[in-house]
Amino acid sequence: MTASGTTSPAVLEQLLRRSADPRRRILFTGATVVTMDPDLGVLDRADLLVEGDMITAVGPGLNRDGAVVVDATGTVLTPGFVDTHRHAWEAQLRRIMPDVDDLGAYVMSTLAGYATVYRPQDMYVGTRLAALTAIDGGITCMLDFSHNSRTPEHSDAAVQALVDTGIRGVHASMAPHFGAWDEQWPGDLSRLRDRYFAGEDQLLTLRLAALATDEIAGPALAYGPELARAARDLGIGVSVDAVFGASSSRAVQRWAQEGLLGPDLTLIHATGLSAAAWGAIGESGTTIALAPTSDAQIGLETAIPAVDEALSVGVRPGLSIDVEVALASDMFTQMRALHTIQRMRAVNAVHGTGRQPVRISTHDVLDFATLQGARTNGLERVTGSLTPGKKADLLVIRAEDLNNMPLNDPIGTVVLGSDARNISAVLINGEPRKWNGQVLGVDLAALRDEVHASRAYVLNTPAAQRM
Repeated sequence: MTASGTTSPAVLEQLLRRSADPRRRILFTGATVVTMDPDLGVLDRADLLVEGDMITAVGPGLNRDGAVVVDATGTVLTPGFVDTHRHAWEAQLRRIMPDVDDLGAYVMSTLAGYATVYRPQDMYVGTRLAALTAIDGGITCMLDFSHNSRTPEHSDAAVQALVDTGIRGVHASMAPHFGAWDEQWPGDLSRLRDRYFAGEDQLLTLRLAALATDEIAGPALAYGPELARAARDLGIGVSVDAVFGASSSRAVQRWAQEGLLGPDLTLIHATGLSAAAWGAIGESGTTIALAPTSDAQIGLETAIPAVDEALSVGVRPGLSIDVEVALASDMFTQMRALHTIQRMRAVNAVHGTGRQPVRISTHDVLDFATLQGARTNGLERVTGSLTPGKKADLLVIRAEDLNNMPLNDPIGTVVLGSDARNISAVLINGEPRKWNGQVLGVDLAALRDEVHASRAYVLNTPAAQRM
């Protein structure tokens, strides 16, 4: 793999032929390695060794014995991006409402309309499409906030889609907001855990998903002692969506009093929260998943991503995509949006005062998109940095393509210059999932037919048309 992004087909053939060998060694040579490990930093003209599913060494001049050698000269190696919150089942409805201007319009069209007619196969198609797109854009770990679990079969289809793509998937299960369903949630989480998530060393992780308050869908979906107890009994984390405004601020303070905050809990959005709520979040180590384009574009509460508020209480947030019905699908957009919005606000806040603005950096947003995202998803020990001993979830980004050359600052190049076309290779758990710029194992024509058929069914079903 060189600056042009090409490598001999024989290299990929070797990798795939030896995929079942737990001792398979892959050595990437000559790259700029952005480890996102605070102790390792950025290494120029370095090597990275993958053995089986794990990174075992990073540095110059590593031993090549028995390894499949990949020349990564002219590239930047980074950890895979981590998406902390995406409603993956909606993917066949991408950009169907690109200019939605309030949460209510999204809720009524998508959750009270389209969602109610989804079949299990539609859940599968949407989730698989979202996961494959994530891989194409360098997201190696995705939390699927699957809030359309109408039947056990709907949940099974969503999980199976993650399995079939090979992504490091986090299935966060929640009942639907509106419409008929089997009322099997959250009890069905026990079955899901036993069927799909029994192993300790696997790609999939299970979480419970909930809402912050009862304002949108009633008390059954609102996080509180009962749902916290269900998650605790199952030994899984909790992700809470729609955390914004005064009512969520009061809820956060109540959870603090009830002992329901902590590192196993993720609050999504967190826009417009009170100082008291942020104090409770910081003291408890509760994690935060920001959705920069969602907050700003849809206009959620203050419409300002709460990065400054999180940092002020010592919380380094993860980043997320949210809803593809209105938003971009990739992490590059999230990093750039947050970087721009925060720096704009920082300068504007001190304009004319003589004070110095406090601005985040490209390193900050890449940290949010990798290591902090892994921590937010409960997987910091597994992924998020190119640290020996972690799983081999990594990207090879061409730094000498037309839009990136010449390579001057590797982190700046990744955050501000790159996009999915520059990602030459994606490895997840040591397995190539994208190579030479192409996602592997996908019959694109067949997938396109499935996506179009599912979309046609959803849009043409009378219950959806009435909304």
